[in-house]
Amino acid sequence: MSAENIKVRENLSAPNGKTASIDPVTVEVIRRRLTAIADQVDLNITRTAFSPLVYEYKDYAVGIVDVDGKLLCQCTSGLPLFVADVLGAAIRDGLEIYGKDGFHEGDIIISNHGGTIGQHLNNVAMYTPVFNPEGELAAFMLVVMHWLDVGGRVVGSITKYSSDIFQEGIQFRTVKLYSRGEPVEDMFRMIRHNTRFPEEVGGDIASQVGGCLMGRDELVQLIGRYGSDVFRGAVEIMWRQSEAEARAVIREIPDGTYEASAFLDDDGMHEGQTIPLAVKVIIAGDEMTVDLSGVADETTTTINSTRSGGGETVARLAFRYLVMPQGQASEGTFRPLTLELPEGKIVSASANSAKGHYNAPLPTLVDLVIRALSGAIPERVAAGHYGTFSTVRFVGKRPDSGALFQCSDSGFGGWGALCDEDGPGPFRTNCHGDTRLIPVEVQEATYPIIIDKFELRTDSGGAGQFRGGLGLARDYQVLADCTLFTTFDRTKCPPWGLHGGGPALPGSVIIEAVDGALRPSLKDAMSVKAGELVRVTTGGGGGYGKPELRPVNSVREDVLRGYVSRDAALSVYGVQLDEKLDFVERRAPSPS
Repeated sequence: MSAENIKVRENLSAPNGKTASIDPVTVEVIRRRLTAIADQVDLNITRTAFSPLVYEYKDYAVGIVDVDGKLLCQCTSGLPLFVADVLGAAIRDGLEIYGKDGFHEGDIIISNHGGTIGQHLNNVAMYTPVFNPEGELAAFMLVVMHWLDVGGRVVGSITKYSSDIFQEGIQFRTVKLYSRGEPVEDMFRMIRHNTRFPEEVGGDIASQVGGCLMGRDELVQLIGRYGSDVFRGAVEIMWRQSEAEARAVIREIPDGTYEASAFLDDDGMHEGQTIPLAVKVIIAGDEMTVDLSGVADETTTTINSTRSGGGETVARLAFRYLVMPQGQASEGTFRPLTLELPEGKIVSASANSAKGHYNAPLPTLVDLVIRALSGAIPERVAAGHYGTFSTVRFVGKRPDSGALFQCSDSGFGGWGALCDEDGPGPFRTNCHGDTRLIPVEVQEATYPIIIDKFELRTDSGGAGQFRGGLGLARDYQVLADCTLFTTFDRTKCPPWGLHGGGPALPGSVIIEAVDGALRPSLKDAMSVKAGELVRVTTGGGGGYGKPELRPVNSVREDVLRGYVSRDAALSVYGVQLDEKLDFVERRAPSPS
């Protein structure tokens, strides 16, 4: 934080008209304590949740917002696509329905409404009001979590065959799960009878409730320690400082209008009909505008999201990567950001549009906003990352008990190289933050599958002076007849390189029958028989700079580690190695 943005003492007008005098040490203590509260709730959910998708993969996020739905902070490792503006949207809808006087001590509210949260219905926002010692509404504590199943056409509720949101499960639009501290039994009964996994979902809900209440109690202590005026004043200072930092960074970017485009393979149903994605980034002084008007129109398939769950998410995530990749995000961070987005696009779709695969365009759009500035600030822009959720989901009945199971897994892939270092990875997409791989041991102990192979994918990273990150190769042996759901994309628009760097390999899913017959499955629900193999590969990240500029020692080290094959070292980098992998000579790479 720059020193010129911090005064020795700040005087701010508090909401009650009094003047709060706040020193910078107090501001910093409150800032750090807010983050610590969110992180403490995060840790507790990991300890108490029932499903591996939550306690291992961490498909949730924790946030704190003020009485108007403005972001105070979010947990350090939660899914950023949940908190970018989903938190604010949930609170604003609650305020519209209940009003500020309609919240009471002990209330817990949930919402997954397609027109509010704007993502697939599995993403359920849960929040509770926080009151200061004077009994006034002071903030909200929120946890957004992916519920395993909320009804709908298929197990897990997500399928490409839905044409509107009513086929995707049950909707809760800002309803109270607890009222004045007492559970609303009608709501719990409704939830139990609208999920195929009542025990797991119920356990995750209990963890979510516990997180909200833990965070609420910690916030009450924090506000009580410093007083409402100081707390609110510190928040205003935090917002102002974050805004000043963001504006200072934007001023370093040359003014202008910058553009980038890419496309998705299809909308999930109409193979061969690509989905165009075009973005503009406008820099004017210390303000940035992200223009998503060039994105494809809303579809009749499941790749839609609303403005709050889609367009705002894209703009805020890309803004963070470009402007403030470090430090805690708050409402002030995004004050210099404007989003241009007409209604009726796939990321500003209508409330009732199908949203099961709302996430399909988001990683690519975030990448495109970043790519648009690759010429203006090349030192801060990486090549393209693998850019697709790469999910695989096995659904069937356990051979021993006949009980229903759902094993969800997500591909981690390579990220793009930078101007001075190789691409990192394998990581989750740029929408995911610190979500983690579900350990092989947990999957094999919990579901009827065996993971035969799990390794880095040789030659998957884009070539360049700096090589792109690698994807993964994983083989699942299925021990029970089941249905495989997959969502892979960007096979026709592979992760791009920058400034002479090469593209990366895209991902794939191949089902191998017992007799060796192969059949692909990128976006479908396909039957898999016991004993068959599902071979999954994920994409890598693009390269940066011309491959012939990569040092010989770096190429040889890549071959020794299995990152690059000996053949690719010669054909792509022009580096010839003998059978012992000793250097022989360097020649011009083979034409691509």
